[in-house]
Amino acid sequence: MTLIKSISGIRGTIGGRTGDTLNPLDIVKFTTAYAMFIPRKTGKIVVGRDGRISGPMVRDVVCGTLVGIGFDVIDIGYATTPTTELAVRMSGADGGIIITASHNPRQWNALKLLNSEGEFLTAADGQKVLELAEKEDFCYAEVDKLGKVIVDNSFDERHIQSVLDLKLVDTDAIHKARLTVCVDSINSVGGIILPKLLERLGVGYKFLNEQVTGDFAHNPEPLEKNLQGIMDEMKTGKYDLGIVVDPDVDRLAFICEDGKMFGEEYTLVSVADYVLSQTPGNTVSNLSSTRALRDVTQKRGGQYTAAAVGEVNVTTKMKEVNAVIGGEGNGGVIYPESHYGRDALVGIALFLTSLAKKGCKVSELRKQFPDYQIAKNRIDLTPDTDVDAILVKVKEMYANDPTAQVNDIDGVKIDFPDRWVHLRKSNTEPIIRVYSEAATMEAADEIGKKLMQVVYDMQ
Repeated sequence: MTLIKSISGIRGTIGGRTGDTLNPLDIVKFTTAYAMFIPRKTGKIVVGRDGRISGPMVRDVVCGTLVGIGFDVIDIGYATTPTTELAVRMSGADGGIIITASHNPRQWNALKLLNSEGEFLTAADGQKVLELAEKEDFCYAEVDKLGKVIVDNSFDERHIQSVLDLKLVDTDAIHKARLTVCVDSINSVGGIILPKLLERLGVGYKFLNEQVTGDFAHNPEPLEKNLQGIMDEMKTGKYDLGIVVDPDVDRLAFICEDGKMFGEEYTLVSVADYVLSQTPGNTVSNLSSTRALRDVTQKRGGQYTAAAVGEVNVTTKMKEVNAVIGGEGNGGVIYPESHYGRDALVGIALFLTSLAKKGCKVSELRKQFPDYQIAKNRIDLTPDTDVDAILVKVKEMYANDPTAQVNDIDGVKIDFPDRWVHLRKSNTEPIIRVYSEAATMEAADEIGKKLMQVVYDMQ
């Protein structure tokens, strides 16, 4: 498995040959390059990790490397991605490294790199780190200038308190609603922090896959095909809401009280609608996200803008247009009043506030939004796949179609009045993603499969 180096960090499978996987030598190389790149002011870097089996090994290599180059490490242990992001800002650190492969299966791990604001490095800065790593012109600290490891377990509580302090989180309304939820935390850090959040909100709960073993009970990507367990549990009628997070708790999906999916695309739509109802303004999501956010934003008097896929691309665009909320259709909510990062805790608290204030069932809330159907397909890449040639072919197919708007800032997206299709190489897996949306799943599948056939024909 080839290492994947992108704006989403450095990730790969554990074990195997150097240069092809995420192994100790490559971890040292990329960690050193990051430490050389990041401007040193306080001399501190935060390190947090999700519950993956390989987490202790990767953490030890990362922390040892940072100490060896002269940085003090603030080791916050098990931590969500948004907790680690906030810890960088709260501690005044020079940066942070999150050890997580997010939604990837158990054999994967990754290094996500943060700046002093607790935000992901830009594509340009990430490229500089990669260039430093390839040069391997490294110089480590002398014995009297080695760093040290400082263990700090306070940031879960500080994260939770920051969520409760948000003006649009109405803790009284949530307490009075007396809600009960079922949560699938997929054997990772959500099983540690989410019970604490729900208790502070006065919400009753039951957890599935709560133990932090890193041995995921199912594919950890929070898609309907992977969530039959919690969907069946919801059908017992004991709960008002189902909550699903990924291993690092930056993605969030909801399940209705009847066991049907709320729709991961509608996590952001629903939370944004509540935020816009209180603080009108602009929104941003990526090119592969539902049009429903555009519709909701325009209905509330704001302007919607699409960004290239990747959290840093979304946050950059949010700052440009002064968006009050944004995110990604994969269940990622970014609320600048908290911080510029996807945060499932923020999403949960805002959604529960909206639900409590409206006093309706989750299924009834879902019906309040425009109804689109999105098909999410993938094609595994082979060593011979020429992605650039495929993208050129797709653009040529629609170049003379007056009903089609072609956008090539990230792969190729073809927008029609009543549907769209987006083909792009993944930042996190060796695949091509083909997402398509229309009024019906049949129409979405039809246009998606048309582009998939182009890929198959060229492989």
